[in-house]
Amino acid sequence: MISKKTMALIAGPLFALLFAGLLSLSTSISSEAIICAGISFWTALWWMLEPVPIPVASLLPLALFPLFGILSHEQIASAYGHKLILLLMGGFMMSTAMERSGAHLRVANILLRFVGTNSPRRIVLGFMIASAFLSMWISNTATSLMLLPIAIAVISNKKQEFLTVPLLLGVAYGASIGGIATPVGTPPNAVFMAHYEELLLDPAYADLVTQFHLTPITFLGWMKIGLLGVVLFLPIAWLFLTRNLPKSTKQNIIIADLGVWTKAERRTLLVFGIVIAAWIFRANPAGGWSAWLNLPSAWDSTVALLGVILFFVVPNGKGEQLLDWPTALKIPWGLLILFGGGLAIGKAFGASGLSAAIGSALVGITTLPLVLMFAIIALVVTFATELTSNTATTSLLMPLLAGTALAATIDPQLLMIPAALSASFAFMLPVATPPNAVIFGSGRIQIHKMAREGIVLNLIGAIIVVAIMILLQKGFL
Repeated sequence: MISKKTMALIAGPLFALLFAGLLSLSTSISSEAIICAGISFWTALWWMLEPVPIPVASLLPLALFPLFGILSHEQIASAYGHKLILLLMGGFMMSTAMERSGAHLRVANILLRFVGTNSPRRIVLGFMIASAFLSMWISNTATSLMLLPIAIAVISNKKQEFLTVPLLLGVAYGASIGGIATPVGTPPNAVFMAHYEELLLDPAYADLVTQFHLTPITFLGWMKIGLLGVVLFLPIAWLFLTRNLPKSTKQNIIIADLGVWTKAERRTLLVFGIVIAAWIFRANPAGGWSAWLNLPSAWDSTVALLGVILFFVVPNGKGEQLLDWPTALKIPWGLLILFGGGLAIGKAFGASGLSAAIGSALVGITTLPLVLMFAIIALVVTFATELTSNTATTSLLMPLLAGTALAATIDPQLLMIPAALSASFAFMLPVATPPNAVIFGSGRIQIHKMAREGIVLNLIGAIIVVAIMILLQKGFL
């Protein structure tokens, strides 16, 4: 009898061939796009079914895209060495330093005292609110990297392991949801606003600008839209994730008595605080310190790696440093390969023309009723970004959707805003968003559990996007 593992091994390439065969029936899709879709489908199946270790499945794009000429070796290598990979690596190393000193337990204790210790649901809500709020102002990657060691401290007690899935997913999903609230919260928001401003200056769109009285969207103007999405979605996501948790417990959820503060704990939190401040004020306000110091190339990964160096330099008060190399080696290196695979697939979608084919397929939806049009855009973008970078997806789709609006003579916002919002609402796979990858990297969440919880929230997110767009279209926003 064939084992499940063997069946999963065969299913990957077999169903990828079948999927590619179905796509080949369409004359509008290039052979490169079909091959790209097949390889991506194979990779996704092996991620889900796990017949081989997930990092091994993530090497399929690295091996196959150059083989079939979809991407060059240089292009594929740049995906696996992307600045997001460096940010994740630096963030994970700092998290190991937090755990080595025990500082994460201190922060977890403080947070637990604030939200209460007898309600598992309220604890998850506290973490989700903290994650969402931080993600409004700094990258969702940095937010989840900050909160991961604190969440791990809460579930480190065996009696509290029942909190693992809702708490860790709550941190990741809270960061993704919170990011839509402000233009700086997540790149798709800024991508939309940049394309929209260019559209207003383009002579080709002059008639549309006059007809629909289009004006630039301000920081507060976007917040009216994005913040409503957070207010609607965050409580629903919390209720869904905590549906199986008791409202209260007889035994308080606590961290063990930690005694007096140690020098290592204080110094670790000081360094971590410096890194957090550098993340927060890198680009804001008024351009942030990167502009004040004329360092335009500085990015979040720069801050993270400098933070790692500090941890290796600062003494812990016991004759060692806050971080040593054996501890740093404990980070989930396989996750970096996994996320690199996701970025590689995103590059291949663009290079092969597959993303353009998806965008072209959306042209016909402008003749549909508005509600159906919003729903199709939301669902297509949400599930497309499960495998591709949300920034890359929105960068490609914005000009396509703007052109579609021009051809159909409709308000471009009706096509562009739902795409921008939906790009942040991919919750199924570790490669979908950096917060998903960070939480998966803890080794405490299985991919099928993330997919099971995430697919429901994907659909709920699409409904919320539709509701927001109806309110916008009716003039309530």
